[in-house]
Amino acid sequence: MLKCRQMETLQKFASVHANFHNHFDLERHLVDRKTYKERRSAAQAEWQSVMG
Repeated sequence: MLKCRQMETLQKFASVHANFHNHFDLERHLVDRKTYKERRSAAQAEWQSVMG
């Protein structure tokens, strides 16, 4: 937060970061490896379709 000189910049960053984090934070400690990898692959594929 110290690098953001304006509140508007901080708010934009926080908004984008929250969306990105929610999309990829799959709570690894709560699921087994196979399920985690499947969900991670699905999230990555969705992100690629949105960005590309």
